Amino acid sequence: MGKLAAGLAAAAAVAACAVAGVVVGRRVRSRRKWKRVVGVLRELEEACETPVGRLRQVVDAMAVEMHAGLASEGGSKLKMLLTFVDHLPTGSEIGTYYALDLGGTNFRVLRVQLGGRRSSILSQDVERRPIPRHLMTSTSEDLFDFIASTLKQFVEKEESGSEPSSVRARELGLTFSFPVKQLSIRSGILMKWTKGFAIEDMVGKEVVGLLEAALVRSGLDMRVAVLVNDTAGTLALGHYDDADTVAAVIIGTGTNACYLERADAIIKCQGLLTTSGCMVVNMEWGNFWSSHLPRTSYDIDLDLESPNPNDQGFEKMISGMYLGDIVRRVILRMSQDSDIFGPVSSRLSIPFILQTPLLAAMHEDDSPELKEVDKILKETLEISEVSLKVRKLVVRVCDVVTRRAARLAAAGIVGILKKIGRDGSGGVTGGRSRSDVKMRRTVVAIEGGLYTSYTMFREYLHEALNEILGEDVAHHVILKVTEDGSGTGGALLAAAYSSGSVDNVQSL
Repeated sequence: MGKLAAGLAAAAAVAACAVAGVVVGRRVRSRRKWKRVVGVLRELEEACETPVGRLRQVVDAMAVEMHAGLASEGGSKLKMLLTFVDHLPTGSEIGTYYALDLGGTNFRVLRVQLGGRRSSILSQDVERRPIPRHLMTSTSEDLFDFIASTLKQFVEKEESGSEPSSVRARELGLTFSFPVKQLSIRSGILMKWTKGFAIEDMVGKEVVGLLEAALVRSGLDMRVAVLVNDTAGTLALGHYDDADTVAAVIIGTGTNACYLERADAIIKCQGLLTTSGCMVVNMEWGNFWSSHLPRTSYDIDLDLESPNPNDQGFEKMISGMYLGDIVRRVILRMSQDSDIFGPVSSRLSIPFILQTPLLAAMHEDDSPELKEVDKILKETLEISEVSLKVRKLVVRVCDVVTRRAARLAAAGIVGILKKIGRDGSGGVTGGRSRSDVKMRRTVVAIEGGLYTSYTMFREYLHEALNEILGEDVAHHVILKVTEDGSGTGGALLAAAYSSGSVDNVQSL
């Protein structure tokens, strides 16, 4: 019995050692897998680093590219397009004006009544209409006849029971957010269609003329006073509310910026004469590029697989269209390197399945168990039963990508301020403030859901602005949210250019 007991004890010891070996082996493998995933995160963090020194390099590069784009056509990735808007609403505008906002598969018509005092919009009516899909590939006459008919119905409904119109024609601001070569404040040629439109006979044609011909056919007495894009409308609305507004930035699904420039600084149009000596310039800043931008392998792959490779490089790093997909690509890489997410989900290979609002929801999940992260991983990416540690890892990825985007957007804004001498540097390279430069109050109008709805993005942007400018200078820079610059701003510009006035901008 003694020998049997000893044998059993030895066997038990061997079994225990074997079990222990298995457990230890699993732990070692688990640690290795986790180490690989953490390595991916560390690599991402290093590639996305935006210390203030690097941000100041981006600021300087933005200002240099702005100069180059103003000096010659094609001189920079920044197109620096003339808008022919040489004065902005002052607040003295009185009367009723209309706007037509056309920039996608829906369009809006607006009626705005102005009271003659700054920021005094007495009333505003808006109607949104979808464009029938067949009209998106039909003819320009069919499209504009439909729009003119809708506009006429809107005018008649809104004016029923009100005082008859004055002798002069109604004034309309047209916000047309497609690629247009602007010829004057109220004319421009469509260069190409985007967003699903393919009306061949309209490419190369003057947009306002086509709309006004449709208005005549419909019997509606209305004059198109201005042709603008959404950034110019945002700047107009911002300036109407606050006279210190000098620039406008849109940070939403896409991103762009415009600002008020001295006419004599627009070298590529040396014969340009304006009544104010200034002009709003549409930067098309989504196409900005610099070697100082912190680009990752995920950005490179996203760009190569996009419909427009080597274009819109800045936009692809900071706008809502792309941030969610960068995060998706990082999670896919982690999933391929380790099984911490379980088997690799096929949904991780679907481009843009993780949209930026979902990224924001995960990033801002403050529940102890990160329930929103768990829900989005399950429902959107079909990744289930991941540990809290893994969910925290996903939040960290969201944080890294969002923080880089917001800080780069802040650098872009400071780049504009540097170009127009509003960054407190007094021309000092690197954007460092000087105590002997007196700062003026400077307002930047901002629109777009990425900024207005994503709290962490907004906080990171403000933090970077303070770091780059220094608190003393940043105190004088106000980022002010506007709502509906593309619509209301268009009506305000129609008011600013109303009463049959001739174009104020001439080219000698």
